Amino acid sequence: MKTFPELNTSRLKLRKIQLTDVPSLIKYANNKKISDQIFNIPYPYREEDAIFRINFVLQGFKNEERYVFVITEKGKEELIGEIGLHLDKTNNSAQFGYWIAEPFWGKGYATEATAAILKFGFETVNLNKIYATHFPENEASGKVMLNNKMIKEAELKEHYKIDDVYKSVIQYRLTKQEYEELNTAK
Repeated sequence: MKTFPELNTSRLKLRKIQLTDVPSLIKYANNKKISDQIFNIPYPYREEDAIFRINFVLQGFKNEERYVFVITEKGKEELIGEIGLHLDKTNNSAQFGYWIAEPFWGKGYATEATAAILKFGFETVNLNKIYATHFPENEASGKVMLNNKMIKEAELKEHYKIDDVYKSVIQYRLTKQEYEELNTAK
């Protein structure tokens, strides 16, 4: 894919990140509640972190390693979060992750963006499996996955070491066959 895609839902637009997103990225990612849940968001979040992030995202697309979309409300350009697929080409699968800016929590945006990224991953990228993890204390992320009919696959005990603390995660998945069965049943 040579051109970065744009995805639209009823309330959201998922688009390519751009330099004009730096102020919103700093404004919303500079939040301990977000950095505590997302591996690659440091706290405090500074301008150099935002610039590094933009380069990381754009290089990942260029190298066909990941698709990371900025989440915006339809009709507005302000970044209110991100959602992305990190590809494992060997296994034709991807892990997805997302974050939503705190002022936009509780509106169903994460569920809506996840539905769009699952559709994109299975129908456009033609993946066989998409999975995601969340920390057990982040029940809202588990609900997003369940709302999208993802299947709880495992609890990975002490799977990551973060700041000298071992953290467990809960993993959810959908295979292409499961996704197609869900969409046939509609």
